[in-house]
Amino acid sequence: MLNDLLVLKRIKGGDIKAFEKIFRLYYSPLCLYAASITNRMEVAEEIVQEVFYIFWKDKKELQIFYSVKSYLYKAVKNRSLQYCQHQEVKSRYREAFLSGTHTVSETTPEEMMELNELQEAINRTLNRLPERRLRIFHMHRFEGKKYADIAHALSISVKTVEAEMTKALQTLRKEIEDYTSIL
Repeated sequence: MLNDLLVLKRIKGGDIKAFEKIFRLYYSPLCLYAASITNRMEVAEEIVQEVFYIFWKDKKELQIFYSVKSYLYKAVKNRSLQYCQHQEVKSRYREAFLSGTHTVSETTPEEMMELNELQEAINRTLNRLPERRLRIFHMHRFEGKKYADIAHALSISVKTVEAEMTKALQTLRKEIEDYTSIL
C-alpha cells in the first residue's frame, strides 16, 4: 500500500518511468480480467489501454487512497460491464429490427428537419461544455452510469458530479429552449 502511494505520487509528478512500471505490472492481468467479462480479448485490450490512457491523462486529479491495483481493476471492471451492456442493447435492437417489431415513426419532412436542427443544437452545446462536464454528462446520459459510479471512476465526489450535471442541463435547457415547443 505504501509503495503504491509512493509510485502514485511519482506518476502525479509526471514520472513516465513510474507509469511504465505500473503499466507493465498490471497490463496483462487486467487484459485477462477484462476478457473474462467481455469474452473478447481484442475488446479487453482496448478497454485496458483506455483505462491506462485516462489514468495517465488525469494523473494530477487522481484520488487513490489505498491501492493503484484495486483502482485499476475497478476501472477495468466498470468499462467491461459498460461494454457488455452496450452490446446487449445493440443485440436487442437488432433482434427487434429483424423480427419486424420496430415501429416507423410517421414524421413529416418538416418535423424531421426540426428534429435535425434540435440535434445539431444539442451537439453544438455539448461540444462547448468544459471537458470534465461533458465527460460526466456523457457517462450519465449515454452510458447510463449512476452518479456514485461516475464519482468513483473519475475520483471526484458525488456532489461534484451532481453540480456538473446540473450546470450541463442548465446550459442545454437555455440553448435549446426555442426548440422545446416542437417536442
